[in-house]
Amino acid sequence: MAREQAANGIEAKIAQWRIALQDDGGVADDHAALESRLRGQITRLSGAGLDPDEVFLIALKRLGAVDGGTRAFTQTQLQRLLEHRVPAKTEPGAWWRSEAAIATMLALLAAATIKLPELFGIRPDHDDVFYARNLGLFVLPFVALYFVCTRGASRGTLGVLAAAVIAAAVFANIHFKAPTAYPQELTALHLPIALWLVVGIAFAAGRWQTVAVRMNFVRFSGELFIHCVLFALGGIVLIGMMMGLFQAIGVNMEATFQRWLLPCGGVAAIVIGTWLVAARHGVVAHIAPLLTRIFTPLFAVLLLAFLATMLWTGRTLDFQRELIIALDLLLVIVLGLLLYSISARDPSRPAGAFDVLQIVLVVSALLVDALALTVIVARISEFGFTPNRVAALGENLILLVNLAWSAMLYLRFLRGRVAFAVLERWQTSFLPIYALWAAFVVAVFPLLFGVQ
Repeated sequence: MAREQAANGIEAKIAQWRIALQDDGGVADDHAALESRLRGQITRLSGAGLDPDEVFLIALKRLGAVDGGTRAFTQTQLQRLLEHRVPAKTEPGAWWRSEAAIATMLALLAAATIKLPELFGIRPDHDDVFYARNLGLFVLPFVALYFVCTRGASRGTLGVLAAAVIAAAVFANIHFKAPTAYPQELTALHLPIALWLVVGIAFAAGRWQTVAVRMNFVRFSGELFIHCVLFALGGIVLIGMMMGLFQAIGVNMEATFQRWLLPCGGVAAIVIGTWLVAARHGVVAHIAPLLTRIFTPLFAVLLLAFLATMLWTGRTLDFQRELIIALDLLLVIVLGLLLYSISARDPSRPAGAFDVLQIVLVVSALLVDALALTVIVARISEFGFTPNRVAALGENLILLVNLAWSAMLYLRFLRGRVAFAVLERWQTSFLPIYALWAAFVVAVFPLLFGVQ
């Protein structure tokens, strides 16, 4: 019944749009083609978990036909959507069911959880490795729980999520007190990546197989990252002023900052950021696509300059753990830029100059990844296997496959051989591979390289 009402509502809006389009004049055949494109966009967005009003407005904006009367029509629809988004007065006793209240309670719960180990004598200043290994567990399950509370989940999905979190907690800590040849930082780096798939499953609310939903999760991830950076910058200013003011009256707040404000505020900010992005508050959703267009050419120039300098000087990469980590981090950022720019792009728009720039970025990253792989393989053949080298080998192989096929699909898209949706499907289908490899590192590497 609800689905039928939503469909009728969209049909009514299309009829209103058709009248506004006729007021602009033009050829009837052009109007029919535009309506066909509009309906195609609506079909693509219908499985993304959006309200019917949001589906219609986004489809209309993607269509690009917003001149004259249709521009006024679009502005009217946007105003109605914003008015619809203003929170209504909650019924008595129902305030705790709002998304804001759920996010606040989960943020407080996350802040309390990160302090819980201190009841057992585990303090950040004494057992920093423990906190590094478990950092993802202190916050990401609460992000997933936010989506479970606000979007719902089947019993099967709840079972999968709970099992994944419990398994992560076990594998992150089972060898914590035992001497081991496995570097602890590998768990600290890979556990959040594995748990992020758990967040994605909760976000999808049973629709993970839908490409549009996975793309929305990519978009959410990018916007949440920007929110967290903004929170961190604001927190630095706030804490700096606080410590300066109290220092002026002879009170040292450094211990309070390290033990309370930093850990509790950090995990709480991520949960609150999740609510802000999911509820579409703020303007980051409009800023993020602009940032990708700014930083994509900058990172492309960086990679090209790095490769050109290597060729000019004749120097090759030396295997240093810090250098390989830095290169992998750079490649991950490039992949993030690629993913987010794909998620923000209108699939029906023809190829343009920015798509050519994307290919330059992807090919440059592919060459850097191939160089890093060459050095890692040479190091393994000379000195043998270690956890760090094997982890780096696996990650760079996964990146190589993703970047190589992405470059191939992008080239075919530029030549008109495939639709842009094929590239979307490839990128979103590849996301679980990163999480599965990260889970393999956390769960299996300690067993492979043994507890001493």
